[in-house]
Amino acid sequence: MPRVVFTSNLQRHVNCPETEVAAGTLRTVLAQVFAAQPQARGYVLDEQGHLRRHVTVFIDGQRVRDRERLDEAVGAASEVYVMQALTGG
Repeated sequence: MPRVVFTSNLQRHVNCPETEVAAGTLRTVLAQVFAAQPQARGYVLDEQGHLRRHVTVFIDGQRVRDRERLDEAVGAASEVYVMQALTGG
């Protein structure tokens, strides 16, 4: 089962313990996490279901490129990291 980890800087804003869910697309994996931790959805996704600008997701060390469809595959042994994106100069 894929492992989903919300970094500690996100944990300060929403309670999202590390969890394992069924494999699928990133959208279905996140939906399973949000079913258990509904308060996390609004912090990670916007009203259209797209990743918010301040959130970055990595699947097996690769940054998610499509922030709208979230259709990238998450395998049974994958690791998904959800983190706050940092910007600035």
